[in-house]
Amino acid sequence: MIRKQDRRLRVGVLGCGPIAQFAHFESCVKASNADLYAICDLAEDLRARMAATWQPARVFAGYDAMLADPELEAVIIATADAFHVAAALRALQAGKHVLCEKPAGVAIEEVEGLAKVVASSGKLLQIGHMKRFDPGLEAARDFVRDEMGQQLALKAWYCDSTHRYTMTDAVQPLPVLSEHAKKPKDNPKADLQRYYMLAHGSHLVDTARFLCGELVEVQARHTEKFGAHCWFVDVAFANGAMGHLDLTVAVRMDWHEGLTLYGEHGSITAKTYNPWYYKSSDVEIFHEKDATYRRPLGADGHFYRRQLEGFADTILHGAPMRGADIADGLAGVRTMVAIAQSVRTGKPVRLADVSGPV
Repeated sequence: MIRKQDRRLRVGVLGCGPIAQFAHFESCVKASNADLYAICDLAEDLRARMAATWQPARVFAGYDAMLADPELEAVIIATADAFHVAAALRALQAGKHVLCEKPAGVAIEEVEGLAKVVASSGKLLQIGHMKRFDPGLEAARDFVRDEMGQQLALKAWYCDSTHRYTMTDAVQPLPVLSEHAKKPKDNPKADLQRYYMLAHGSHLVDTARFLCGELVEVQARHTEKFGAHCWFVDVAFANGAMGHLDLTVAVRMDWHEGLTLYGEHGSITAKTYNPWYYKSSDVEIFHEKDATYRRPLGADGHFYRRQLEGFADTILHGAPMRGADIADGLAGVRTMVAIAQSVRTGKPVRLADVSGPV
């Protein structure tokens, strides 16, 4: 049963498309410390359907009108990637906290500008890297932080499957679409190499950073065959560890995501599932001191609800921020730009040296 706290964050969701329908509306309704106060979308038919289904307190056709509501405390930005920065800026300038879908933006300079506004706003901005709220990966991070000692090497992979929509269509509600939905000027899927990096590579990069810290250099290769894209990326971390990242869209097999991490006092292996199964990663932590394995259950696999609860807990009670902040978002975009540059040049690229769009 859902047990709501007395004091709850009043949240508005910008955008009523599939990601809001699959993740954010339900998260607001189920979160113990947040409520779905408002929804906003330009498409009247979509807005009306979502209002009837989710019963928010307020419904808005215009973003400025929602931001002007003094009862609204925070905004979830669930729009196309190209709109993330502009929407976040408007919310911060209106005095609202922001939970923005990943990636933070599509170019380094726009995210740098957003970071400056965040710093001066006094408001919280969290990037929606919900895998940081996977209980299995949280247990892995805790072991890295508290017991692993020095890190040696990370191997991590994120391989989408040709069968993923067959599988997810069976567990997700049928999305409600609208011909009147606001879309970017340019079709994001016109360049699949860029689109896959932003949509999927952003997850892989953030997971690597979540466990191993700052990345300083990448060397990447990319190939495309029979409509599938594959990146192999060798990475160097600031702590001296090395890594290898495999991003493949799409493999001819089941969804294939996970990692191995070798350290001074133990190692970690993890298998991560398609997020729409709401199943925590299977994580095994090996402790060298007594030659034993630990495998946390991670019974609560609703990562989207958990990230909203963490966001609200920081705002309402000053709890330490558990999610990705704007610095993490900027680092992720910078890493993706460096990967793209390395693919073009065939050379190693230092993250400090890059600029421009993904």
